[in-house]
Amino acid sequence: MLDFSPSDLQALWLSARVATVATLVALPVGFGLAWLLVFSRLPGKPLLDGFINLPLVLPPVVVGYLLLLLLGRQAWLGALLDNLGIQIVFTWKAAVVASALIGLPLMVRAIRLGMEQIDPHLLHASRTLGAAWHDTLLTVVLPLSLPSMLAGATLAFARSLGEFGATIILAGNIPGVTQTIPLAIFDYSNSPGGETRALALCLVAIVLSYVVLLFSEMALRHFRYGRVRRDCCSGQ
Repeated sequence: MLDFSPSDLQALWLSARVATVATLVALPVGFGLAWLLVFSRLPGKPLLDGFINLPLVLPPVVVGYLLLLLLGRQAWLGALLDNLGIQIVFTWKAAVVASALIGLPLMVRAIRLGMEQIDPHLLHASRTLGAAWHDTLLTVVLPLSLPSMLAGATLAFARSLGEFGATIILAGNIPGVTQTIPLAIFDYSNSPGGETRALALCLVAIVLSYVVLLFSEMALRHFRYGRVRRDCCSGQ
C-alpha cells in the first residue's frame, strides 16, 4: 500500500502545477516558433531551428546554469525583475521556466510536423480570397494544427513531470516550495531507508505519465475520427 507523507503530497501537487503552467506558457510560444519555421520567409531559419533544439542536446544542468546566470540577481534581467518585485530563482516559478524551456523543443517539433501536413491549396485559396495573414493563421492554420498542438502539449507536459537537472539548479530542492517528484525521489534515493518511498513516487510518476499519454492518444483518435466524418459528409 502506498503511504505518502505530507511532503510527498506537496511534491505531487507541485509537479502537476509546474507541468501544467509550463505547458500553458510554452504552447503559444511553441505555436509561434513552429509557424515561423514552416510558413515565414525569415532568413536564417536553420539557425533558429538549431537554437530552438539546443535544450534537446545540452545537458539539463547546463540549461539550468545558463538560466541561473540570466535570471540571477546579479544579471541584468534578474536585476530588472527584482526591481519590479518579481523573484524567479529558487521559487516554483523557476521550476516552471526550466520545465517550459526543456519541453519547448518537443512541442515545436510536434506542431511543426502538423503544420507541414496542411494542404498548401488551402492557404493559397485563403490568400486568393483576400484574407490577411493573420486571418489565414486564425481560420486555417490554427484549427488544422490543433491535433499537433495537443500532441506537443502532451510531450511537453510529460517532459515537465520528469524534469530534474535544470530545475535543481534554477529552483533548488526546497521541500514544500520547489521540490517536485524527481527531486523528492533524488532525496529519498540518497537517504537511508528511503528506497520504499522513492519507489512509491516512481510508480506515481509512471502512472501519471501513462495517463497523460493515453489521454493524448484518445484525443488524437477523436480528432482523426471527426475529420474523417467531415470528409465523408463533404464528399456526399
